[in-house]
Amino acid sequence: MHITLVAGARPNFIKIAPIIRALDTYNEKYGRAFFHWRMVHTGQHYDDKMSDIFFRELGIPTPHSNLGVGSGSQAEQTARIMMAFEKELIENATDLVVVVGDVNSTMACAITAKKLNLKVAHVEGGLRSRDRTMPEEINRIVTDSVADYFFTTSVSAGANLICEGMLPEQIFFVGNTMIDTLAANLHKARKPALWDRHQLTARHYLLLTLHRPANVDDKTRLNRLLSEISALAAPLPIVFPVHPRTRNKINELTVPNLICSEPLGYLEFIYLMHHSAGVITDSGGVQEETTWMGIPCVTLRTTTERPETVSIGTNEVIGDDSEKLCHALQLIISGKWKKGSIPELWDGRAAERIVNILSQLTL
Repeated sequence: MHITLVAGARPNFIKIAPIIRALDTYNEKYGRAFFHWRMVHTGQHYDDKMSDIFFRELGIPTPHSNLGVGSGSQAEQTARIMMAFEKELIENATDLVVVVGDVNSTMACAITAKKLNLKVAHVEGGLRSRDRTMPEEINRIVTDSVADYFFTTSVSAGANLICEGMLPEQIFFVGNTMIDTLAANLHKARKPALWDRHQLTARHYLLLTLHRPANVDDKTRLNRLLSEISALAAPLPIVFPVHPRTRNKINELTVPNLICSEPLGYLEFIYLMHHSAGVITDSGGVQEETTWMGIPCVTLRTTTERPETVSIGTNEVIGDDSEKLCHALQLIISGKWKKGSIPELWDGRAAERIVNILSQLTL
């Protein structure tokens, strides 16, 4: 079986690494090259801090092809990915295209593959926030509308797909490949240089991540949000690895207990997450990672496509409500945050299940 694996952005690399390992393990186990896989990096994230360091730290082989699409508007980037990926597929025949997550590369490559009459599998299919102002939600809906097979992280994701007309035999509840990577690498987590420089100690700081347009594109709103979080979290310092698209909006901002840094590698980031008192975020993946670690998580969104992180895990979705933010931080600082548990099949073996299923498909 010839498989083309697609990754384009930082979250994709984390999710695809265990699939690559599982494909190779399957071939080694059965003493034959049942799977012939080819990895395509679209280049949606392209600098060292957002791309290359993840390949090194997670042991991902050099991609067979890098489309080098770079940044741009939603439409420009999507169009460039589709044009380059179409050429890639025409030149390199495949039986199945595997896309992961919900970034522009996910949607663009799924559409391109289907227009060439190729089978598509979506890892992390069926997630829904019901918020169509989120670019990622559009990417999820469109990708699932054309995909042939769905590997889901939760029972509710499968139910979403059934409601949208997918057949039960297309849907496979396998668990979460992002958790596969976390479980395999947490013991390798590495203390970043800023730890000693700012004299951080375990459970005595908060970790902040922001990247969604609703939170970072408006400079006034971003500055208000950072100032508010800083005031409510005091005296705890707040570590804020800044996404490149956000950096120029906060250059002139002075917040007393805010520690801004460049984007961190995966091993440094999970070290900070694992040792924090809690995490404030607008990321989807961070909601999952904190739930698995048992770390309090406050999500600055009005919806989540990962409801199990709230109903089962350690996450709470508070939107932009200042009173809820104040209450949440008080609970974290006082050590009274809710105790969560780990969702079903988040056991580090999702990629193994995916590959076993792929081996049984008739394409």
